[in-house]
Amino acid sequence: MQPAEFSQRVLDWFDIAGRKDLPWQKDISPYRVWISEIMLQQTQVATVIPYYLKFMSSFPTLESLAAASEDQVLHHWSGLGYYSRARNLHKTARMVVEDMGGMFPVDLDGMVSLPGIGRSTAGAILAIASGKQTAILDGNVKRVLARYHAVNGWPGKTPVLNELWGYAESYTPKARVADYTQAMMDLGATICTRSKPVCDQCPVQETCEGRASGTPTNYPGKKPKKVLPVRTTCMVVVQDGEALFLNKRPPTGIWPGLWSFPEIESLTDSETPNVTDVAEQWCAAKQLQVISAELLPGFRHTFSHYHLDIQILHVTTNDHSAAVMESERGLWYNVGAPETIGLAAPVSRIVKALLNAESTGGRNQRVLTFR
Repeated sequence: MQPAEFSQRVLDWFDIAGRKDLPWQKDISPYRVWISEIMLQQTQVATVIPYYLKFMSSFPTLESLAAASEDQVLHHWSGLGYYSRARNLHKTARMVVEDMGGMFPVDLDGMVSLPGIGRSTAGAILAIASGKQTAILDGNVKRVLARYHAVNGWPGKTPVLNELWGYAESYTPKARVADYTQAMMDLGATICTRSKPVCDQCPVQETCEGRASGTPTNYPGKKPKKVLPVRTTCMVVVQDGEALFLNKRPPTGIWPGLWSFPEIESLTDSETPNVTDVAEQWCAAKQLQVISAELLPGFRHTFSHYHLDIQILHVTTNDHSAAVMESERGLWYNVGAPETIGLAAPVSRIVKALLNAESTGGRNQRVLTFR
């Protein structure tokens, strides 16, 4: 099938079955498209929509995002994960406002030079917002093209990636490039899905080599599996009524710049520690009196490169107002009137679990459920 016929079939399908009412498809601008494309990296549309709406409500313009604090931006990102995306958004907003007169670059090289914007994201912004003939190659498009051409190998390998980019560029039309770009993403997300592709609804099924092979899900090749190592930590959850003590994490490492519970070495079963002694020793340095201490059930949080088993040392006190002074690195977080700060994902899970336990079982009957 010639490139022009391929793109036309995809466009014809999009006219009938494509998604056209997504929030970022309205009032299209480089800023709105950019925010959506960054949020959609490694995150599904259904998850992104409420975050996008809230984010755009708080930061409706590039200038408002540039003027915001990092904590405000991270607060709106809490739960989306891959927080470097949010920090790069903030950096880019300030760069464009301060150094580029508030105008995004109009070419691919200029767009790629901005923090957090790669070749595919840059192509999507230029194609959708400005109608430029620039190709994209996100995860959905990689899957469509790898199956259509039965491309062997994992797209993380340079030769495979380069081959897919060649196809992506050859099929990108000059006309209706914004619709085509959205159509290819939709095709991968709704028809050419990862595990159960609906081949009989695909507009290019007749000439798809992956379908002809009888095993379309073999394409693209899978990333080589590796056994993830397991690390452990213990989060100290100090609570006084509705107030929880949090520390701001350093700018490097996991959850950089986010607020989290202080951590100590894990309390393993083999050590059989006296939980109250551990709590009192930790709190003494903070001038806090321990009312009660208990080791609560924990959970596993998985990163791309390791598992983190989190234990929870829950400590109650009643004198936080006179003890730990708030500073740039520490504060008392009122769950009844939460501040606009970015919370690490496990912290949000623990806070919700504690609130649920309070409402269902009371302080003397804690059964935490992590969702």
